Amino acid sequence: MRDVVEIGLGKTAQRGYHLDDIAIVPSRRTRDVDDVSTSWQLDAYPFGIPCVGHPSDATMSPASAVRLGQLGGLGVLNVEGLWTRYENPTKVLEELAGLDEDARATKKLQEVYAEPIRPDLIAERVRELRAGGGTVAVRVSPQHTLALAPVILDAGVDILVIQGTIVSAEHVSTTDEPLNLKEFIADLDLPVIVGGCTDYKTALHLMRTGAAGVIVGIGGDEWSTTESVLGIRVPMATAIADAAAARRDYLDETGGRYVHLIADGDIQTSGDIAKALGCGADAVMLGEPLSLCEEAPAGGAWWHSAASHPSLPRGAFEVAGEPLGSMEELLFGPADEADGQLNLFGGLRRAMAKCGYRDLKEFQKVGLVLDR
Repeated sequence: MRDVVEIGLGKTAQRGYHLDDIAIVPSRRTRDVDDVSTSWQLDAYPFGIPCVGHPSDATMSPASAVRLGQLGGLGVLNVEGLWTRYENPTKVLEELAGLDEDARATKKLQEVYAEPIRPDLIAERVRELRAGGGTVAVRVSPQHTLALAPVILDAGVDILVIQGTIVSAEHVSTTDEPLNLKEFIADLDLPVIVGGCTDYKTALHLMRTGAAGVIVGIGGDEWSTTESVLGIRVPMATAIADAAAARRDYLDETGGRYVHLIADGDIQTSGDIAKALGCGADAVMLGEPLSLCEEAPAGGAWWHSAASHPSLPRGAFEVAGEPLGSMEELLFGPADEADGQLNLFGGLRRAMAKCGYRDLKEFQKVGLVLDR
């Protein structure tokens, strides 16, 4: 039974745990690190590392998305971002990279994102991604999916990511025709990733839409203000474990249909990645960590997609700093600091080897301990 705490007369709350609250436990066996595999596959698309690029303009340009694909991950471009609003957003990104951390940054983000989305640029960016080789993935919000989907699908993507702060399979509206995810996905001939979600029931309902992948979490980190604005905070260890339980039940319900879980939130270091996968995720969505590489289009600055909302921004602006290294060094090292921010997936491989697991599916069975 889940630990339930009475917080006052007539009101209880379920206890939840963050990734910082847990640690992975080595088994009786260790393994040579060269015998460990970090590969995984979503539908027909294989990847060398369980890394999905968070679709923020701070980190994902056509070029950086292609580069992440070349290194074994999945780059995701936001088709509601700057690259589909400006013919060449380089100057805009340079201006954003030069901002300091105050209220002017949020106002500037709102200004540059007020430029309308251009369908012709969506098609052009998809062509650029396709020309780079590898898997082509783009993100669209649930609110704009029906309007932008024809352009996106005509352009020819491999994977569609429908992502919002919170996405449900049952959105209710008295003013607009809501997106019916189940009907929408059923009409497509490509895998769809949907999210974020925060609990068992929502994860299970999203799986029942036919999604190939479900995003768990809301991209929370020290720069997210979703808690202060909306009162929503996600204990990621619990959220991932709950979604993994939903996946197990959905496997039984469908007779074997597996839905991949992508953890999005509180992931900064290689240890965080290992713990997220140990809780049951198949991959992690990296945002701010990728802003620290030389290929990041915003030159080290970081902001969430929701930070530019015209009426209710939900994210602080991180001032650009010096890059830690190339994207390859960030993902695979060598690391010259001992804080876990470089060689992220080398660290994951080492964790898997120390615990005796040879692949990601096995590693999801690793033991966990509460240490706080």
